[in-house]
Amino acid sequence: MATLFQVRLAGEEAAYAAQAARAAFAEADRLENLLSRFRESSDISAAAGLQPGETLRLSEPAFACLTLARELELATEGAFSVSAAARATRPEPPRWSLPAPFTLRCEAGRLVFDLGAIGKGFALDRMARELAEWGCPAYLLIAGGSSILAGDPPPDLPGWAAGLGEDHSEPRHWLRHGSLSGSGTAVHGRHIYDPRTGRPAQQRPRAWALAPEAAVSDALSTACMVLTEAEIARVLAGRKEWRVFLHEDGNWRVLGAPE
Repeated sequence: MATLFQVRLAGEEAAYAAQAARAAFAEADRLENLLSRFRESSDISAAAGLQPGETLRLSEPAFACLTLARELELATEGAFSVSAAARATRPEPPRWSLPAPFTLRCEAGRLVFDLGAIGKGFALDRMARELAEWGCPAYLLIAGGSSILAGDPPPDLPGWAAGLGEDHSEPRHWLRHGSLSGSGTAVHGRHIYDPRTGRPAQQRPRAWALAPEAAVSDALSTACMVLTEAEIARVLAGRKEWRVFLHEDGNWRVLGAPE
């Protein structure tokens, strides 16, 4: 993941809030050790060493994250994939399966996974679970500025103020019990690849997505960098809790169910 996490809590005594925040950060650190491709001891790094036909015993978080990744790959018509970067340098994507609980099997190719488009959100969802155990329902969790997860709003406010882009940007939203994630090429250049073709994203410079879970909004915003508007409409059909914000020619367009 290799990003900066922030925890904001409301309605709690300061010392207790600090303890709860430290517990949430500890959970993020634990997940970093398991899910980051930059950690040699992580499950994701170990997966890259599998040969076709070999299996790997996964930790619960890695298995849960890859299970969700596979579900979101299907939901986005293949526009999101944790092996998108591998597809960029190989004629065929690697094939893998989860044949049993906590088990990853390499079917073909080399499993070069990059959870950058889902890992931050997955960590935020797990951090929120940790805060729930501490009895802290009013929170705003941020990962790298592009992934935001909100719980209950602060007292006397309809939600947590969140913008699409830099701080204080427009349009603004009152976010509560949901996640807002963004993907784009302005900061890191053309680093997002279409898993279906192996080519860099060319549809648009920026996309944001709204969903109940941060892992879902992360994956959806990434997929929308390569999906056409017609494909996005198909993905959103029947999913009333998902919305997409597209930034094109200096204007924002909203797809999905109204607020």
